[in-house]
Order: sequence, then structure tokens, then C-alpha cells
Amino acid sequence: MSYITLHTSKLRHNFNVLNNVFTQKNIEWAIVAKMLCGNEKFLKVLLNLSDKEICDSRLSNLKTIKKISPETQTIYIKPPAKRLARSIVKFADVSFNTEIATLQLLSAEAVKQNRVHRVVLMVEMGELREGIMARNLMTFFDEVSVLPNIDVVGLGTNLNCLNGILPDEKKLVKLNRFKEIVEENSGKTIPYISGGSSVTIPLIFKNEVPLGINHFRVGETLFFGTNVYEDSLVTGMYHDVFTLTAEIIEMQEKPMIPSGIAGTNLTGDTPVYSEEEKGKSSVRAIVDVGLLDIDHKDILPLFPGVEIVGASSDMLILDLGENSNLLEVGDTLDFSMNYMAVLRAMNSDYVDKKVEEEIVQLRNGKNDNVLLNLN
Repeated sequence: MSYITLHTSKLRHNFNVLNNVFTQKNIEWAIVAKMLCGNEKFLKVLLNLSDKEICDSRLSNLKTIKKISPETQTIYIKPPAKRLARSIVKFADVSFNTEIATLQLLSAEAVKQNRVHRVVLMVEMGELREGIMARNLMTFFDEVSVLPNIDVVGLGTNLNCLNGILPDEKKLVKLNRFKEIVEENSGKTIPYISGGSSVTIPLIFKNEVPLGINHFRVGETLFFGTNVYEDSLVTGMYHDVFTLTAEIIEMQEKPMIPSGIAGTNLTGDTPVYSEEEKGKSSVRAIVDVGLLDIDHKDILPLFPGVEIVGASSDMLILDLGENSNLLEVGDTLDFSMNYMAVLRAMNSDYVDKKVEEEIVQLRNGKNDNVLLNLN
């Protein structure tokens, strides 16, 4: 038995912290839900917090959101594939775009479906991921503005996700100026600049976000309470909204160094051992989660004194230290998770997904061996 738990009370706290920050600055914001991989149970938790607008980069996830909450504004936050034009118009109220040919297809589909499809034009600001080059922006806008059933509602940019380029006041001022130039030359109003994500939030506290930047897209800071800009944690937010739980399926005292001729393991590595461990033994536990579900480098045991030794495809090996008398086969252990650990576990069909309320019921029910940190 292995499962990932979403601690709803902690997520709610983090949401309220961010919502207060954005409300005070008159900034609208949307939750980026792609990490949840379309899981209905977890999406319902998000939609209970805010059903105004949800961002995702997977069309199937937006389809699920629309099924749960048809009135929620869905935002497709990467340039759409041309082959998906029909479904984009059907399930995404807004999409981020950088290609005229794709926008022409979206326009044709919007006409067929008798809808107005709203778009944000993404501008290249140095990250070298998606984005229209600034020198081409005005011409691009002119071409888009005549497309039927297409409404340009914003300019946007992406930073930090590929090359780690950080936002700064200068880049944001420049993005705001691009919007002003487009408006001056076209005579049309662009309501939004979606210039912020989790990495931009620290600039708010430094008063380095221009007034024109009025829309943020936030995932990581909401779920992990992280200061992405400085690679640190935000005081006053929870950092353990998610935990991984796995059951002990073997627990025995074994030598600390393997015996025999060593080749490479399944990840292509040859483990190196300390000579100080030669002749020593420790009590080791195997839990029922492995590399199919997570990278063991992205999790940490929450039980004091327990250390991760290594992992194979579907088993995680632990050194229990001095805790062997406190645990037995059938007990479960919790692990903290970083962003990549949650993303990988959410994509695994072998890891169950539970919300906090279910775990409380489980603890109060038949299984008294569940060891969770719900504080």
C-alpha cells in the first residue's frame, strides 16, 4: 500500500495567504493545476478553494475541470498543437499562443462552434522557451486582431522554467511597455498582462512589480510554500501539503555492504560503499514504492533516524537506525515530497491518491499502524 495525501487544511491556508497578497495589490491570479494530473478528487479540493479560473497544460485535465465545474474559466498555458484546435476551443476558454497558423485554426473552430475564444499572446523575454520576438509583436497582433471569433485579452511571458532566467522589474516594465505600444498603435485595449508566476511573487514584496502586471499564474508556491526566486521557503506557509506514505513489506537485519561482484544497477550506476561499513549490519526495511512511482532523491523520511539507502523499480530500501523496536512489517512510513516527487507520484497508477479527511478516518478506523504527521 502506497499513497499520496493532499492535506486540504494546509492547502487552504496557503491559498488564503496568497489570495490576501494578490488582493492587496489588485492582482488577479489563477491556480496552475497541471501537477495534479487531472485527478478528480484533488481537483475538487482546488475548485472548492477557487472556481474562478484554473490553468493547465494538458487538454484532458481541462476537460475534467469543465466536467466538474462548467463555469470555471479554463486556461491552456502552452501554445496549442494545431491538431488540437477543435478541442482547445471546446474545453479551454483561454489559450496561450505564439503562432499565427495555429490561431487561424482556432479562429475557424471558434466560428464553427459559435464561440469567442480568448487568447494571451506570449512574448519572448529572454527565457527562450515559448514567445513571440518583441520586434514581431506589433505585426503579429495586427494579424491576430482581424481573425473572427478571436479576442486578444492579454500579453504574457514565461520565465525561469527552462533556462532559469529570473524575472526582474526591468523585464516586467518592458513587458508593460509592449502592451502600451500595441494599444497605442492598434487603438484596442488589452485588459491583462499575465506576467507573473510563482517565481515572480517575491518581487511583489519588494514593490518591483509594475502596476500594469495584473495577472499571475501560480502553482508551486501554492502547493509547496516556496520562494522560487531564492530557492527557499516562505515563512508562514505550509511546505508539506503533500506526503507520501508506503507500507513496510520486509524488515530484517542485514550487512551494510553487499557481497559479490558488483556491476551496474538498473539505473546504470555502480554504488560506492564506505570501508567503515565493512563488517557492520543494520536493520533495513523495504517499503512498497519504487522508481516507477518516484525518484528516491526527491523524498525524505519523516520518521526521525530513518534514512533512504536506495531504490529499485518498485521497492524503496531504508536503514531504520535505532528505530527497529518501534516498527514492524505492516506499519507505514511517511515521506516529504518536492515538486518532482509529487508530479511523478501523481502520474503513477500504482500510488493511490487520498485527501486529508480520508487519512483521519483511516487513523480512527481499523488500521492503527498508519504513522502520519498531520500537525
